[in-house]
Amino acid sequence: MNYQEKIKNSETHVFKVVFPNITNHHNTMFGGTVMEMMDEVAFMTATRFARKSFVTVSCDRIDFKKPIPADTLVELIGKVKYVGNSSLKVNVEVFVEEMYAESREKAVAGDFTLVAIGADKKPMRIFEDLQTSETT
Repeated sequence: MNYQEKIKNSETHVFKVVFPNITNHHNTMFGGTVMEMMDEVAFMTATRFARKSFVTVSCDRIDFKKPIPADTLVELIGKVKYVGNSSLKVNVEVFVEEMYAESREKAVAGDFTLVAIGADKKPMRIFEDLQTSETT
């Protein structure tokens, strides 16, 4: 499997229901809960891409463009954006959908940087034969 196929095959889609127990007093999803879900999808995407153990080291500019109300569906989509020697960057987008109507909008987006680690918990190369590459 070539590099571009690995990126395509690792794209991760997760759907969740926004129940009232994860919303604030405005009846919208807690920002911290959204970030936790995004981090989890970034981890799944990185793991599916390289089949290595990863830890999150940073998140870059998470933009909350629309509130996510209770009683909606969210889809989180993770895509590998950049691959370095031991780290990679995953872009995660969150879309909100009405449960009973044909409505879908991007609500949140952000980038997560993860590092591959070995059994000794130290950074390790993602691929021995892969040069650093940026994707779009």
